[in-house]
Amino acid sequence: MHYHLIGICGTAMASLAGMLQARGHQVTGSDENVYPPMSTMLGDLGIQIMKGYDASHVAAPDCVVVGNAIPRGNPEVETTLDRRLNYRSLPEVLKEEFIRGRRSLVVAGTHGKTTTTSLAAWVIDQAELNPSFLVGGVVQNFGVSFRVTGSDYFIIEGDEYDTAYFDKGPKFMHYLPEVAVVNNIEFDHADIYKDLDAVKLAFRRLMNLVPGTGKLIVGWDSAPVRDVVASFGQKLFTQLETFGTCDEAKWRARNIKYAEGMTHFDVFREGAQWAEFQSPLIGDFNVRNCLAVIIAADAWGVERQIIVDALATFKSVRRRCEVRGEVNGITVIDDFAHHPTAVRETLAALKLKYQERRIVAVFEPRSRTSCHATFQSTYIDAFAPADYVIVSRVYDARRAAEMGGVLDIEKLIEDISALKKPAHAITDVDEIVEKLSAELRSGDVVAIMSNGAFGGIHEKVLTALSVRSPTVREGMSR
Repeated sequence: MHYHLIGICGTAMASLAGMLQARGHQVTGSDENVYPPMSTMLGDLGIQIMKGYDASHVAAPDCVVVGNAIPRGNPEVETTLDRRLNYRSLPEVLKEEFIRGRRSLVVAGTHGKTTTTSLAAWVIDQAELNPSFLVGGVVQNFGVSFRVTGSDYFIIEGDEYDTAYFDKGPKFMHYLPEVAVVNNIEFDHADIYKDLDAVKLAFRRLMNLVPGTGKLIVGWDSAPVRDVVASFGQKLFTQLETFGTCDEAKWRARNIKYAEGMTHFDVFREGAQWAEFQSPLIGDFNVRNCLAVIIAADAWGVERQIIVDALATFKSVRRRCEVRGEVNGITVIDDFAHHPTAVRETLAALKLKYQERRIVAVFEPRSRTSCHATFQSTYIDAFAPADYVIVSRVYDARRAAEMGGVLDIEKLIEDISALKKPAHAITDVDEIVEKLSAELRSGDVVAIMSNGAFGGIHEKVLTALSVRSPTVREGMSR
């Protein structure tokens, strides 16, 4: 078939393009924002990208795939509708081309989806089950975000965001889970969910898809998760596995400690010790991610020692506490965190890993939720583990205003400063780089957090640090 993808340079859409090509289909696509890394990946695969949107781009495809960011009024969408062409959403194509008839592990939750999905793919791969997978990031053990194989196993990150302009339900409702993981539930995506109850309802519907012969694996440290499970009463028609650090969890992590670059923890199942594990991932939230994968792998019959060895050799995901470089003893880290819980957990993990070093947090409110006033007070606590804070401008203030309120950066900085912590609001990326270049000193760890490119700030900071005068390096005051 000839598939044409509208919005092909989105992370998931580009991965789908590669997967379709791997299945032998002809793939073309269009996008108005053609830039690396996705444009580079598609170019390397030889997939044709048409710049901009034009009716002529959809001359004769067998199926048009409409990305979830593509609205009515797009010339290619309008042509598709006018000509009665076959069209589908990304999740629909994934379901019919790659998932139906296979054993599907769907990893969902407000936080930790990408890391947990990537870890699951690695563990199942090490068990020689040769899974296909699709992840919302580059899995460093594989160097890719997707793989297509001939096995019966498929592992996918289950996103609760909407599917397409013509399907406003969550993407994960299309993924036919045999095993579903729900790590945690919090309020997020303020542009499509009214409140926490609306988010909980979406996850309840996912849980209700798991067959009686499957497993539902849920994070019991999350109160909203417990609420959703309780709402089923006696009508949860699948096998339930609970995990966490609380006493009530069926699978529990204990004796968590960080030493020599690894997190060590023991896993108990219903009170009996099951195995000892170590992982290069840092923080209690990553221990929970590991627990979810341990249970899923066990459900698919993976031997215990294989799980132990695979967890210890996992290399994480691009943009998850990824070290981008080190110059003159200053470490620059890139992280995808944008929700206040993710910001807090990321900074806490870095504080644990880089003990006795100063953590400098640089944050861009870019996602539609992070730009919104909903989390105005929550962000104050989110930056508590940092020693020094810089917050950039709200990326899309107009959209946040339409949603009912814009994050007040000046007020946030004022509240953080009131806690006797240096904090600055700096709008321009180059001004942030200039500030950091002038004041950072050897030993500092700079955590740059954004779910976007942030104006190429990572490379700009590394370049500025490499050329600055040595006499400036000792200048930054606490």
